Amino acid sequence: MGATGRSPRFRAHGPAAPNGLSGHLVGFIEALRARGIGVGPAETVDAGKVIAVLDLLDREALREGLACAVLRRPTHRSTFDALFDLWYPRAIGLRSSGKIDTSLPRTDDGEVDMEALRELVAELLTDGSPEAVELTELLTTQMVEELGQYQSTKGPSFSAYQALKDLSPDTLLKKILDGLMGGAQDGGPAPHVDEHRAEIARRTAAARITDFRRMVESETRRRSAEQLGKERVAIHGVPRLAEEVDFLRASDSELTALRRNVTPLARLLASRLAVRRSRSRAGVIDLRRTLRKSMSTGGVPIDLVQRKPKTARPELVVLCDVSGSVAGFSHFTLLLVHALREQFARVRVFAFVDTTDEVTRFFEAGADLGVAMSRMIREADLVSYDGHSDYGNAFGVFAERFGHSLTSRSSLLVLGDGRNNYRDPNSAALARLASVARHTHWLNPEPVGQWGTGDSATDAYREIVSMHECRSAQQLAAVVAGLLPV
Repeated sequence: MGATGRSPRFRAHGPAAPNGLSGHLVGFIEALRARGIGVGPAETVDAGKVIAVLDLLDREALREGLACAVLRRPTHRSTFDALFDLWYPRAIGLRSSGKIDTSLPRTDDGEVDMEALRELVAELLTDGSPEAVELTELLTTQMVEELGQYQSTKGPSFSAYQALKDLSPDTLLKKILDGLMGGAQDGGPAPHVDEHRAEIARRTAAARITDFRRMVESETRRRSAEQLGKERVAIHGVPRLAEEVDFLRASDSELTALRRNVTPLARLLASRLAVRRSRSRAGVIDLRRTLRKSMSTGGVPIDLVQRKPKTARPELVVLCDVSGSVAGFSHFTLLLVHALREQFARVRVFAFVDTTDEVTRFFEAGADLGVAMSRMIREADLVSYDGHSDYGNAFGVFAERFGHSLTSRSSLLVLGDGRNNYRDPNSAALARLASVARHTHWLNPEPVGQWGTGDSATDAYREIVSMHECRSAQQLAAVVAGLLPV
């Protein structure tokens, strides 16, 4: 039976009874809102209509129907799915097929045979058929029950990390890859395959391992919710929205989601800028010319005369720390700036570690940002002595070599955490730069509470320029939207 099948256990443990459906749905909507997914009254009404017409025993149809009704952005889907699984679980308690033995393989002394389990998981993931997927899901139930369970002060609890620790799914990649590519039998050499097919197999194998991890994590959340309550698990165990992920603490999967989120974020900001510019085209009232024109009507200002606004787009100069501690933050800010470059008459990018170099050439229109960042680190002159951040020297070098890049039409954007390794902050150099630029703002990826602690020189810099906390894509969008001039 597939994920959308209708078995007696779904009838026993499905969604709430009809008289409780509305309250259950409202709780689900409130959980979505609590995690930052905007669901308005119209979407809530649509979700109610979905529940009224769909077969509630078909979980996947219900999942897709509610997703269509309430989601506005595809990047919110993983958070939606995790919350859906908590409010509309597959079952209560330990799942079993009733027909197929899905118990874990064991050694002669009764312990779980991890090597046999690895072979079984690799075989199922290589198969990839609907039947194999269902068996894999049932197997994860047993794994979480036996390998992921531990005793806490509040009774039995479950851990995805503990369930996967001894299995080490990443070690199965080669076995799955060999199976997908028709690997050798009895240790013989694999038949020759073209590189295109090999790449497809590698991506398929990696995706199936990722899906297997998600199955275990989903099952862990389901069982934990039975012990701790779904509301608590929704707060602590559900994936964050991509735009809420902390730049400095993001995992690889979260960074991938962030990269996908940059382009729609840039489109949104660009549309806001266009609206702001269109509103500013009317200009302000020219009092002198209005009064002069009113002389023909006896001094009564009937016709208002407005000053024509300057239509020139501003220039943007970005000065960013690309040392290891903040490289991820700088990367995503540069992604956003690159996507918004058409909103500016000119964009110049300067990077530094302990000295400064212009890197605009790596970020030309159409350039791949990942390649650009790699080339910048390899080819630009960013390190002059020990490779540790030196904001003071970087500001001094910028003022001396590139100070002419700033004009009264420029907006200077500084990116970095301000951690100067106890060196001279050279505040005077930053003050000279800020006195020339039209606007100067500093985006800091650290929490405000950490500013000025340890080797941070932010207290000195905050006296000169406006500093803004910018730890996530959500904060980055809000800050940049407020800072970009029209």
